[in-house]
Amino acid sequence: MTTHHLDTRLVHIGAAEFDPKTGTAPVSIPAIRTSTVRFENLAMLDRALAKRAAGERVVTYGIAGLDTHRALEEVFMQLEGGTYCVLAPSGLAAISIAFLALLQTGDHMLVADCVYGPVRTVDQTLLSRLGISVTYFSSPEQIAELVQPNTKMIYVESPGSLLFEMLDMPALAKISQRHGLILATDNTWGSGYIYKPLALGADVSIVAGTKYIAGHSDVMLGAIIAKDDKIAARIHATQYALGNSLSADDAWLSLRGVKTMAVRMAQHARNTQEVSEFLDARPEVVQIFNPAWHKDRGHALWQRDCTGANGMLAIELNCSALAAKPFVDALTLFGIGFSWGGFESLVQWVNPAVLANHAYWRGNDHALIRLHIGLESPSDLINDLTQAFSKIQST
Repeated sequence: MTTHHLDTRLVHIGAAEFDPKTGTAPVSIPAIRTSTVRFENLAMLDRALAKRAAGERVVTYGIAGLDTHRALEEVFMQLEGGTYCVLAPSGLAAISIAFLALLQTGDHMLVADCVYGPVRTVDQTLLSRLGISVTYFSSPEQIAELVQPNTKMIYVESPGSLLFEMLDMPALAKISQRHGLILATDNTWGSGYIYKPLALGADVSIVAGTKYIAGHSDVMLGAIIAKDDKIAARIHATQYALGNSLSADDAWLSLRGVKTMAVRMAQHARNTQEVSEFLDARPEVVQIFNPAWHKDRGHALWQRDCTGANGMLAIELNCSALAAKPFVDALTLFGIGFSWGGFESLVQWVNPAVLANHAYWRGNDHALIRLHIGLESPSDLINDLTQAFSKIQST
């Protein structure tokens, strides 16, 4: 049997079946919407219920979606190398579902301090109210002394959300196994295409498909991918109990977007390399945070564990955060926004208060600016950055 390259599989997942009467089919499966699923007879209903009781992914009600959703689940499983996928209406929803599925009142979780900022909001509002405690750590070496008798999970994001520090996933996996813990990770940066944490020992991978999967800044999407049947069953039961559902239109848009993921991410990476070379020569730039950049502290781990890069980087400027605001406002090709992964370039002025939670940050009172390098011409982006640097206020 021929095993095709992942790029080929992504193009062909979701191809519509031929109509047996006409022998024709659309290239891609359409957006199939429903709220109610009909059964041919009671025997078919009983068969479906029995399969679902046995843990199979069988549709008995429209909340789980139909063919369009199944195709998108297959995309995530192919990308991540998992055996089970649950879709969610956003990346944060996927994170919350995973926490509620794998933790209960009285449990304790260890969380890397570099995770997506809203995770701390989930901790402070939802988890704390449910009696689930969280301890943040900055390096795997701290874990042994932080593990408690009620610790159940380690949750990380690699590379990190603001400074893109690479974590040693195989080392974290060994620690998790030693203590009998579940290792879950946010893999939005790699999205299963350039980084595969399940293959490196993680138990659960969570992806905001809002970013590179969809790729066009017009979809909200999350996914949880697992490789263990018991973990998958808990995630499925929780997702169903919470009633989370993804629209067929968002599933279809994501299927359309992922067809070009391979070429988009490669171009993002090339553009980011060219922009990084420019930034490295600028006197205003103290440091570039991007694991694919050869001067980054995590570059060796990136070389070992990743197969590519994307459009994300951050820069430390030799000025205060306040003085950097005119620089951000002067940019014309970079939209000011918190997301990334679409075709366009974005910039985020990072609040110093947020950086206080990140032990990896050594910039003291310097400004941190996060950039997503889009698919525009790199020369145009460089010209835009050049004129904006002249607006930095002297301090």
